[in-house]
Amino acid sequence: MDETKVNVPATAGVTEEVVYEALKECYDPEIPVDIVNLGLVYGVTIVDDWVGVKMTLTSPGCPMSNMISQMVKDRLKKVSGVSDADVRIVWEPTWDPSKMTDEAKQKLGWNR
Repeated sequence: MDETKVNVPATAGVTEEVVYEALKECYDPEIPVDIVNLGLVYGVTIVDDWVGVKMTLTSPGCPMSNMISQMVKDRLKKVSGVSDADVRIVWEPTWDPSKMTDEAKQKLGWNR
């Protein structure tokens, strides 16, 4: 993962688009698809220089929960204009494969 800040024009502030692009660099270590394309990110909240992410995992028993949450926070803090970030893991709505993008399904070799 690149240690540099994501370039955002100084007047633009942090945008949802920039946050989602940054989140595409975060992966569940057991699945070779990013958390956005897996459909794990349910929402993003931006307040000044703080970003909150509401997301789920593929399974409530995921042993990588803390690692994924920390990866998301660490990646967001590298976005220019973000000084702090939080992740809320939720279980409703329940994740299922229908939440994946076509790109993710194709990468995993799933037929539509």
